[in-house]
Amino acid sequence: MPRTGLKGSYTLDNETIDKVVTRTSPGAYALGYVKDNMFYVCYVGRSDTDINDRLKQHVGEKPKYSKFKFDYFGSPKAAFEKECNLWHDFGGPEGSLDNKSHPDRPDGSNWKCPRCDVFG
Repeated sequence: MPRTGLKGSYTLDNETIDKVVTRTSPGAYALGYVKDNMFYVCYVGRSDTDINDRLKQHVGEKPKYSKFKFDYFGSPKAAFEKECNLWHDFGGPEGSLDNKSHPDRPDGSNWKCPRCDVFG
């Protein structure tokens, strides 16, 4: 199984998010659960501005989203590229992620996925 390259895993609740996600920054994340000491990725995402706020939007969303991994990125583009790579590594169009559609790029950007030509 591929590695996420993200920090964690941490419990997906507001208190833990505030404790470990301390910067207002673009970032990428993976949501999932731990079984037999292995983190299973169920959903990947990003924030172009505030990863702390974006993660909080998932608290209580689905019981299987009990843990998260994340990392900060220096720009929205870097966060977008990481989200694309995570999506391809853990799901892709035929994969097991809950988000079946390719990550969207921000409105007005012409960024391309580093792994496919979906925005060709």
